[in-house]
Amino acid sequence: MRKLGEYSAIYSIGAAGYSLIEVLWRGFTHWTMALTGGLCFLLIYVTEAANESTPLWKKCMVGSLIITLAELVVGFIVNIILDWKVWDYSSMKFNFHGQICPLYSMLWFLLCIPASYICSKLRRILRNR
Repeated sequence: MRKLGEYSAIYSIGAAGYSLIEVLWRGFTHWTMALTGGLCFLLIYVTEAANESTPLWKKCMVGSLIITLAELVVGFIVNIILDWKVWDYSSMKFNFHGQICPLYSMLWFLLCIPASYICSKLRRILRNR
């Protein structure tokens, strides 16, 4: 039951945090991005916990891959199947069906630097209650 509380807190922080980042970056967000941000942060948190001694650059690579794959899956659902037009990277170089692109994968890598430290700090806080 304690893990459920820990993971719920992490998911909520990720959902709120990503929504805030997106509002600051683009000026708006979509509710599906809150769900996706929460899931990504939770997956990064769990991955970080299992690989605490891994070098930061490797953690960021894995985090970027997690976010990029989530963006691809969610993009196909919300943008292509449901046609909600939440985002479109079609104008970006080397994009894949307008859903993912190398530039944003690099930005996810950079975002994972502070995310890694935040995950580590939150793990200490939540597990020492």
